[in-house]
Amino acid sequence: MTTEPIDLRSDTVTVPSDEMRKAMAAAEVGDDVYGEDPTVNRLQAELAERLGKEAGLFMASGTMSNQVALKTHTQPGDEVICHRWSHIFNFEGGAGPAMSGVGFNLVDGDYGVITAEQVEAVIRPDSIHYPTTALINLENTHNKAGGTIFPLGEIRNIRKVADHYGLPMHLDGARLFNAVVATGVEAHQWAEPFDSISTCLSKGLGAPVGSVLLGSKEFIEKALYVRKRFGGAMRQVGVLAAAGLFALENNIDRLADDHANAGRLAEGVNEIGGFSVDLNGVHTNIIMIDVTGTGMTEEAVRDRLAERGVLLNTFGRGFLRAVTHLNVSADEIEKALEVFARIAESG
Repeated sequence: MTTEPIDLRSDTVTVPSDEMRKAMAAAEVGDDVYGEDPTVNRLQAELAERLGKEAGLFMASGTMSNQVALKTHTQPGDEVICHRWSHIFNFEGGAGPAMSGVGFNLVDGDYGVITAEQVEAVIRPDSIHYPTTALINLENTHNKAGGTIFPLGEIRNIRKVADHYGLPMHLDGARLFNAVVATGVEAHQWAEPFDSISTCLSKGLGAPVGSVLLGSKEFIEKALYVRKRFGGAMRQVGVLAAAGLFALENNIDRLADDHANAGRLAEGVNEIGGFSVDLNGVHTNIIMIDVTGTGMTEEAVRDRLAERGVLLNTFGRGFLRAVTHLNVSADEIEKALEVFARIAESG
C-alpha cells in the first residue's frame, strides 16, 4: 500500500472536498463576459459585502488580481512602494514592469512590516527627475516573512500618509482570512484603509482556483477592462465561483486548525537539534525553518524529508518553508515531527 506524502509545500496544494465538488457540479452558470453568470455575480457581491467594498471582480489567480490592480492604479513609468519581500515584487514573474511599466521602491522591515515613517521617507518629490509615486502596496498575511500579520494600527498610520499625499493603497490579501481568524478582527476592518484588495480562494480556503479583486464600482469597471486586456475574460465560470462560495461559507473558521497545527509544528521542530524556528514570527499557517544548524543545505534537507514522505519547499538563505492547510491533520504533523527527528539523529 502506498502512503500519501505529508504535503507541506503550500496551502495551494489543497484539493476540493466531495461537498465542494457537488456545489461546483450544481452551479448555475451563464456567460460572465456579458455579466450573466449568476454564481460569479453572487461570489463577487458576497466578498464585496464581507470586505465593505462596492464591487468585486473574479480572477483566475492572485497574481492576476494583483497585476490588474497595479495596471488600474498606475501609468507606465510610475513607482510602487512595497516591502522588499512582497509577493507582488518577488513572486509574480516580473509582471509589474513587464505588463504595467512600473518600478518598485523597496522598503525593509521586520516580519514583512513597514512603517508610516518609512513610507513617507521614500515618496518621491514632484520633479521631472524622479518617477511618480503612484501606489502603496502592503501584504497581509505576509508570505515571505512567514505568514506574519501586518498590524492594523500601522496600516491606519500608513493610510494617513497616503491621504496626505493623495496616494491609493492596494492590499495583497491572498491570505487575509488567516489574519481575520488569528486576530478576531473582521475582514471589513482589515480592508477599510485600502482602495483595492486582492484575496485568494485557492489557498487555505481550499478552492481549486480563483481570487477576487475588490474596490469601488468605478475602480472595478476600469479593472474589468484591464482583465480583458490581460486575457482574463471568462465565460461559464460559475463552476469555479461555486467552489469559492462554498469555501467562504464553510472553510474560514477552520483556518484556526491550520494555525494550531503550524504552532505545534514550529514548536516541535524548534526543539530538534540542527533546526530552529523564530517562534515570534509564527502567526498563522506558515513556518520558516532555519536548517543551517544541520550542516546541510536547504536542498539536501528538503530531499531527505521528501524521501521519508514529508514535502516542503526551499526558501533560500538556509530556510525551508512549511505551510499547514486543510489536507494536513494534527496526526500528520506529529508524523512529520518524527521524520525531522530521524533526520537530525542521522546527521
